[in-house]
Amino acid sequence: MVSARDTLERLLSRADIEIGGGDPWDITIHNEGTYTRVLAGGSLALGESYMDGWWDVAEPDAFFCRLLKAGLDRAVVSTDLIWNAVKGRLLNEGARRRAFAIAKEHYDLGNDLFEKMLDARLTYSCGYWNEANSLDAAQEAKLDLICRKIGLKKGDHVLDIGCGWGSFAIYAAEKYGASVVGVTVSQEQAALARQRAAGLPVEIRVADYRSLNEPFDHIVSVGMFEHVGYKNYRTYFEVAARCLKDGGLFLLHTIGNNRSVVSNDAWMAKYIFPHGILPSVAQIGKSSEDLFRLEDWHSFGPHYDRTLQAWYANFSDAWPSLKDRYGERFYRMWTYYLLSCAGAFRARHIQLWQIVLSKNGVPGGYESVR
Repeated sequence: MVSARDTLERLLSRADIEIGGGDPWDITIHNEGTYTRVLAGGSLALGESYMDGWWDVAEPDAFFCRLLKAGLDRAVVSTDLIWNAVKGRLLNEGARRRAFAIAKEHYDLGNDLFEKMLDARLTYSCGYWNEANSLDAAQEAKLDLICRKIGLKKGDHVLDIGCGWGSFAIYAAEKYGASVVGVTVSQEQAALARQRAAGLPVEIRVADYRSLNEPFDHIVSVGMFEHVGYKNYRTYFEVAARCLKDGGLFLLHTIGNNRSVVSNDAWMAKYIFPHGILPSVAQIGKSSEDLFRLEDWHSFGPHYDRTLQAWYANFSDAWPSLKDRYGERFYRMWTYYLLSCAGAFRARHIQLWQIVLSKNGVPGGYESVR
């Protein structure tokens, strides 16, 4: 009879990962129950057993890069995987009544955590590292890239759907003289964003995007579309279309999936982003059809690997000042989150896209900005 350990070793060997090996992506097992637990519970059990200290790996990002490149994320079919897919089809994960759950369970964890982890502007999305050598510089470059892509100029009135702590809104007001309305579902984000934007032509609202119905010269949405849910993609684009003036541009910045799915990874959905789901090219295209003209599609997912590593370095360095509030299990959970995502981007398992859309097409054509 083949043991659970033998089965897991055989699976991991496909990714050149050894149990007890000497490479930084090899894993060390501390609890013999890990083998049956992971085989029975799939990705959820893998993450929870790591949080419980049942196994370790020197470089989780390297481990996940190899695991995902080998396709092992779909090698174990667990009841959680099946239930997640069924739930994704039966429920509307991005329904209005669930819109504020992500804020309570993630973005309202504590501004102290994010202030220690992120850049000076508190930009919780992928940086742009083409010419940057620090996290602050990469995020400044990303914010400026967005402004240049939409042709932002002084006096423009801009909507920021999912504004976070106001990094884009404040940057656009300070550097380009724009006025910005930012919406978020997080009370914690809104309070700090208003404080940071004091004296600038920036309005921060706690609101669901579906409530928006007013004209703007341009619209940006950075790292929010991942929370919309595939059943609401069309509604999201309809809201953007009704709020965008005819000559304006809409920039959508989102993590993307290589295939169309109806549910998120079970561990990620339970512990990090409830009701979240990553869109595919096909889902974005179908949902925006007849509402927008595609002007530009920029893919730079590998930049997120570097961004996540920078966030983890900041988080790890700041942990002594955070540990009394958050605890050791949170440290392992957050490490798993940041570095598993870094590995996923490195493996090109998931992507990062900036998409520029217009309502009627840019006269003479749009010139791509990089």
